[in-house]
Amino acid sequence: MKTSSLGDVIHNLPVVSDIKRHFPDAAVDWCVEESFAAIPRLHPGVDQIIPVAIRRWRKKLLSGVTWREISAFGRLIQRERYDLVIDTQGLIKSAFIARRARGPLAGYAADSAREPLAASLYCRHFSISRDLHAVVRNRQLAGAALGYAVEGGPDYGIAVAPSGADWLPPAPYVVFLTASSRDDKLWPDEHWLELGRALHARGIHAVLPAGTQPERERAARLAAGIPGAVAAPPLSIPDLAAVLAGARAAIGVDTGLTHLAVALDIPTVALYTATDPGLTGVLGTGFCRNLGGKAQIPDVAAVLAELQPVLA
Repeated sequence: MKTSSLGDVIHNLPVVSDIKRHFPDAAVDWCVEESFAAIPRLHPGVDQIIPVAIRRWRKKLLSGVTWREISAFGRLIQRERYDLVIDTQGLIKSAFIARRARGPLAGYAADSAREPLAASLYCRHFSISRDLHAVVRNRQLAGAALGYAVEGGPDYGIAVAPSGADWLPPAPYVVFLTASSRDDKLWPDEHWLELGRALHARGIHAVLPAGTQPERERAARLAAGIPGAVAAPPLSIPDLAAVLAGARAAIGVDTGLTHLAVALDIPTVALYTATDPGLTGVLGTGFCRNLGGKAQIPDVAAVLAELQPVLA
């Protein structure tokens, strides 16, 4: 049980890899918000995706369609009898959803859960330090619940063939992940422009994906100021994963898509301007770097210096 958000869902992928490593014959189902279901679908160790739509349902609670969908979800999540249900989200919401499944429910103890009251809904409780990175916490909770020791770095377990889309620029290219849910997490436009021009001088193109209309407008504006850059058309998560898979590197702000680049083992530099990357920054076994922090805006020179081994 890890329903949202995008970065949190990506952080949970190594749990599946760990489980399949210790129990190769295990069947692993995953309950996740419908808008993020494409992420666990990328992992070959996931058997069944159980989509839930809490975000959408709570906006239309008086609709008959909503309640029919809730009933259908209840039938789906109760179809199997599980040896164990693990809620790695640690929220009251996720715990209530997890209780719908048939099987003993495990989760964080009250001293470890993001919402301590959630622990009262679990049958089995495990104390996992809140000072650990989110990926490590997920892995340790699953390991404690299933009785194995967590070893080695995180294996996100996903691989995607590079995109062959005809709108992409000639290789090599880097992906600029410029959009975030909060304006204070954005990297200044002039920094993106300077970085894009510096990379173009090295023969490397920039690709700028974006989601919402304002994000696409910003991407188009930035691309217009960078020689050879391309503002991507609207992309699904699988399509964006394929674009990332073909990139020389990815540079991104504090957004789930930056974690997706790391999960795909693409060299990644993450830019933090309003949050501390200590417990939720990019983490992987490949090339990944966190720059900046609260009220600390990394400059272009720092980004280029980190990228030097990748661009050489």
